[in-house]
Amino acid sequence: VQLQASGGGLVQPGGSLRLSCATSGSIFRFNAMGWYRQAPGNQRELVAGITSGGITNYADSVKGRFTISRDNAKNTVYLQMNSLKPEDTAVYYCNAVFVYGLGSRYDYWGQGTLVTVSS
Repeated sequence: VQLQASGGGLVQPGGSLRLSCATSGSIFRFNAMGWYRQAPGNQRELVAGITSGGITNYADSVKGRFTISRDNAKNTVYLQMNSLKPEDTAVYYCNAVFVYGLGSRYDYWGQGTLVTVSS
């Protein structure tokens, strides 16, 4: 399984970026997918997630600004980030979750993509 993340870059405060995460093979293999981020000196945190059924959840800090979506035909998950703030600066990681057995899970990770919000 490979997750290929892209779309990071430098953006001014208030700007927008869209991250993409393309999976190798069918996206339906995964019970959920999401985006995490890690800023220097901080732990990795969940930013947004989406289940195979389309249910979404967001960190409080990004609610109303970020939107996670999926394109099943393209086996791709997106993170639309609007009204970006300097505190959104971090390396963003794509994540896919496979649940098996009696609730065990295996996490797949993509390579990180750096988002820098600065004037």
